[in-house]
Amino acid sequence: MRQHTPPGQIAPHIPADVFQHAQATGQPVVVVVQHTPPAFPWQRLLIPFAIAGAAALGTWGVVAALCWLMDVAAHTATVIGAAAGPIGAGGITLKLARGKDT
Repeated sequence: MRQHTPPGQIAPHIPADVFQHAQATGQPVVVVVQHTPPAFPWQRLLIPFAIAGAAALGTWGVVAALCWLMDVAAHTATVIGAAAGPIGAGGITLKLARGKDT
């Protein structure tokens, strides 16, 4: 089937007389599109590093929160132990904190 008008997606650098001559003689028109990808696909490398960085930052946040929680728990136990005095159960007494020697 012969096509008298150039198709809509033809490359703009083909002159009309060359295209018409190719149509008249039946020669095929070959359009070469050189698509050169970027030198290095940064997205392929950036996404895993972003995920790993977020995971590392989240892990450090959890560790810091647990350290803070253990510090608060230790201080709370010290305050309760100092205020309560000796604790006994079944004849065994345990003094949780040293008393003031005055």
